[in-house]
Amino acid sequence: MPRALLIVLDSVGIGGAKDADAYGDVGADTVGHIAEACAEGRGDQAGLRQGQLHLPHMTALGLGLACEASTGRVPPGLAPQGPLKGAWGYGVETSKGKDTPSGHWEIAGVPVTFDWGYFPNTIPTFPEALTTALIERGSLPGILGDMHASGTTVIDEFGAEHMRTGKPIVYTSVDSVLQIAAHEESFGLERLYELCRIGRELCDEYKIGRVIARPFVGSPETGFKRTGNRKDFATPPPSDTTLDTLTKAGRRVVTVGKIGDIFAHRGTGQEIKPNGNDACLSAALEAMQDLPDGGFVFANLVDFDSEFGHRRDIPGYAAALEAFDRRIPEIEAALRDGDIVIITADHGNDPSWRGTDHTREHVPILSFGSGLKLGTIGRRESFADIGASVLAHVGVTHRGKGTSWL
Repeated sequence: MPRALLIVLDSVGIGGAKDADAYGDVGADTVGHIAEACAEGRGDQAGLRQGQLHLPHMTALGLGLACEASTGRVPPGLAPQGPLKGAWGYGVETSKGKDTPSGHWEIAGVPVTFDWGYFPNTIPTFPEALTTALIERGSLPGILGDMHASGTTVIDEFGAEHMRTGKPIVYTSVDSVLQIAAHEESFGLERLYELCRIGRELCDEYKIGRVIARPFVGSPETGFKRTGNRKDFATPPPSDTTLDTLTKAGRRVVTVGKIGDIFAHRGTGQEIKPNGNDACLSAALEAMQDLPDGGFVFANLVDFDSEFGHRRDIPGYAAALEAFDRRIPEIEAALRDGDIVIITADHGNDPSWRGTDHTREHVPILSFGSGLKLGTIGRRESFADIGASVLAHVGVTHRGKGTSWL
């Protein structure tokens, strides 16, 4: 019985979304603009990387052709140089929003058809009733921030005052999120998680998708740095996802990275949560070693988004793409006959774009495995086609959204 591995390269969009104007993102193109910047020397960074974007393995799987199908152009350096080794296409997001839950839920067969709640870009940004309840239920002396902000900026701005007063830093973005940053040692990691659980309950009334714990360490003298102990408290999907369907069918499910948090730990099987792209990919490959027939591994590689997209770091993003590309032979080596791998994304986060937020884009869909028909799978009218194809491959009846290309 075949098995499946699904890898989400968080925020690796390929431009072209028809409704990008509704999000202020007309012209955004994460992979295309990174490749152009590298070709022009703007992706160079001493000790990190230099020259044209070099993704030979993903190019052989059809990445450049997927970009061309999405935007009408092949990014510099991504034109195939030999026979294709995979099936390729691109996915169109139908969900409302351009955030993590919307993209992942749609991948798993549940497009978001309702409107998320958002906090206004004002100071203060949070409703007084929410703030008061968070302070009272969390036994807090108050909060800091109460604004739209970058996560790295707020800890630089408020970190010292937070440590002095014990007030957590509470902020948001254009996404449907409430984020709470606190020092792991002076405030306490478990206390931060408990405060986020309270925030999750309070945010349900406002239809907020996620409450995110953003722990950090450091001091005013040495500077502050976020740690890998981030935790997302998400509202659950409104109906059964691919994960639920597989779990109910008795199949083994392993989720890696923040997948468990995104799906509110429903149907997520064995959850493994390492820190960083390399560690998450290694954990996914290790899970494949012992995965029984008919099993499914679902991994998210978040660094593209959190470390480079939001920070508008073109060289860092390019280097992360190249690092992943170098490991594709390891992925191939982890497969058995009949296994399938699907590589995709959940949204864009163009590091050359204005602001610091996600961008509304198409996503690449690259697939390979023994016996898989090579060539184009075309334009997929919903990310849900990915989950439908996983179910078709492992032989589980699909009753939700999406159409398999297999």
